[in-house]
This record gives sequence, structure tokens and C-alpha cells, in this order.
Amino acid sequence: MREVSVALLPGDGIGPEVVAVARELVDAVAADHGVGVHWQEHLVGGASIDAHGTALTDEVLAACAGSDAVLLGAVGGPRWDTTDPAKPRPEQGLLGLRAGLGLYANLRPVRAVPSLSAASPLREEIVRGTDMVVVRELLGDVYFGEPRGFDPDGNRAFNTMTYSVPEVTRVTKIAFEMARKRRKLVTSVDKANVLEASQLWRRVVIEVAKAYPDVKLEHQYVDSCAMDLIKKPARFDVVVEFLPRASA
Repeated sequence: MREVSVALLPGDGIGPEVVAVARELVDAVAADHGVGVHWQEHLVGGASIDAHGTALTDEVLAACAGSDAVLLGAVGGPRWDTTDPAKPRPEQGLLGLRAGLGLYANLRPVRAVPSLSAASPLREEIVRGTDMVVVRELLGDVYFGEPRGFDPDGNRAFNTMTYSVPEVTRVTKIAFEMARKRRKLVTSVDKANVLEASQLWRRVVIEVAKAYPDVKLEHQYVDSCAMDLIKKPARFDVVVEFLPRASA
């Protein structure tokens, strides 16, 4: 039997409940495939703030880096909600995991289940046939851009939106590789008519696309994409997202 180690991070709120069920499922599937799972549970987010004063300790990050996989529940809740920059916030644990483990691509599959289509807030005929994957870049943009902070008098705050060619290249390649195994369409979402960082994004995506002549590439502004996701979601295959959080 092959052994794997999984760092278990239940987190806050509904996190522990969801993770408990996910653990049961993983154990059942792993056993059927001859895999033994060694679980190591750790605190993250608000639970870690209560115990250690920080949302992610160095020890927990090291344990996650040394594991074969990480199963994270959720972080945050009203109990720890604050905009005071001097106080720790649960979300810092999530961002710390992303940065510390190099988790640059968030893969979000979206599929309409026929038996549940009638329960959708959108009309059934609109969601019918929806089957897409959203590939979201996680380590660039304003969440991690520098410089950031407040002026000494506290009357001005700033965040920096930034992307590099390697950051855009690696997440775009994931999108094209996925599209090659699906319906061979990549929709790159940006705000290149306004943002220089987004213009870099589009330029790099076009360059990466040259290595995938069998995959169609289209560009769409984030505003237009948001409308199409509501009006005709079934037209999308793989969406790779420059996330202009400050403009959309």
C-alpha cells in the first residue's frame, strides 16, 4: 500500500464540518485504490489567531510544505473581522499559504447538473450545458503587489497592481493545457483598455498561445465577461483570469 501525508487545516466556521466529511470521502476512495492516508491536523485562520496570535505559524507552513497535499476548510468569520492593519486577520493565513507554497493557479470547475438546473437563480435554459473551468491567477495583482500601505498621517492608502511575464506565462500554460483536453477554447479575461498590467497580461497570453495552434484564443474585457457569464455561460470552456480587483 502506498502511503501519502495530508496536512489537514479545518479552519473556521463551516470549515471543520466540511473537512470532516471530505476526510471520510478521501479515506474511502484511497482505500479502494491501495493508498493509505496519514493525516496531520493544524490550526489556520481565526483558530490560529486565538491560539498563537497569528493566522499562520511558520511551523504550520513548514508542515504543509512537507506534505503530499493540503486539505483546507475555510477561514474567517465575524469574530475576527477587522480592518485594523495592526491586528491579525484570518485571510492572512490563506494568503500566506498561497505565497509560501507557490500556489499560483486557482482551478474552479463550473458544471450545470441537469437534476439541479431548475434550482438555479438563472433560467434553466440559460445554464443548461454549462461546463467550464476558471483558471485564476493567485500570486500577482494588488493582493501581493508592493509597495502597499498607508501614508504616515493615515489619510492616504495605496496598493500596487503588478504582474510579471513569468507569472502570466505559467498560469496561461495551465489554461491552454486544460483546454487542449477539453473543447479547445481559452477565453482570456483582462482590462487591457485601461490597465498597463493588463496590457502586459494580454501580450504574454498571445505569445503563449503560439505554442497551442490547436486551441482557439479569445480576449474579453472583464465587464463583458461578467455579463456573458450570466447571459450565456455555456459558451465558455476555459477562462484564464487576470483579476483586476480594483476595477471590476
